[in-house]
This record gives sequence, C-alpha cells and structure tokens, in this order.
Amino acid sequence: MTESTGDLAAHDGLRPASDVPSLALLLTQAERSLRRQLDPPLAEAGLTFEHWRIMTVLLARPGARMSAIADEAVLPAATLTRHMDHLVERAMVVRRIDPGDKRRVVAALSPMGEELALRLRAVERVVEAAIAQGLGSARFATLGHELSLIPHLFD
Repeated sequence: MTESTGDLAAHDGLRPASDVPSLALLLTQAERSLRRQLDPPLAEAGLTFEHWRIMTVLLARPGARMSAIADEAVLPAATLTRHMDHLVERAMVVRRIDPGDKRRVVAALSPMGEELALRLRAVERVVEAAIAQGLGSARFATLGHELSLIPHLFD
C-alpha cells in the first residue's frame, strides 16, 4: 500500500480515528490549499486573504455591523479595523454610522468594491468547481453543508 493509499484509507474510515489527523489540522491544510489558489489573483488586486474574507462577508451582508463582520470573517476587532481602513482608503468599502444605533458602525462594499468582489468571487467559484470535480459534486455539497454546521454546534 502506498502512502497516498494509506491516507485515503484513513479518510474512508478504514483506520482507527486516532490515526486520522486532527480536524483543526485538516481544516488548516484545506485553507492553505485554498489560499494557494486565491492568493495570486488577490495579490494582483492588492488584497490579502483577510481582505477577501471581509469582502465576501460584505458581499453577502451589505450594511453589516463591524462586530458581525469581525465574527463572520474570523478576525479580531483590532485586525478588522486595520484591514477595513485599508479597504476604505482604496475605496472598496464605505463605513457609516448605524442609523439604528448611533454608537455602532456599519459597512458595505462601494460600487467599485462590489465589482471587484464579484470578479474575485468568479475566480473563487472556479477553484470551488475544481474541488467539486475532485470530490464529486454531491460530496462537495455535503462538505459545504457540514462545515457550515460546525460553528453552530458550540453556540
């Protein structure tokens, strides 16, 4: 049995769970693989992977509060502020006082930011399509669904 066959056996439940790498390790390795595919087009646009996470949150939830953006983009508040400052300076994001709560700030993509986010999202979809092809579309859909459940298991 080759090393790669042994690795596949671990993922198919043929080896004891103690022989399978930790979920944290597997998720980090998967993120690294995604970053390797997305970093070149992001760098070309002058963005980092962290900027992209913020922009994808704002693409899905325009007008989100900063605290929600930090939570969804998985960034500490201070780090979010630094990255948001960069995106605002580049005219990718606009920040406003929340009309419902003057103590809070909300953000949204600017028209230029939305245009760029949509172009980058198309690149991300190509990467996702390659993953879906490698896993099979049903397994890819299941993976996305299962991963979306994990954060809610600890609420």
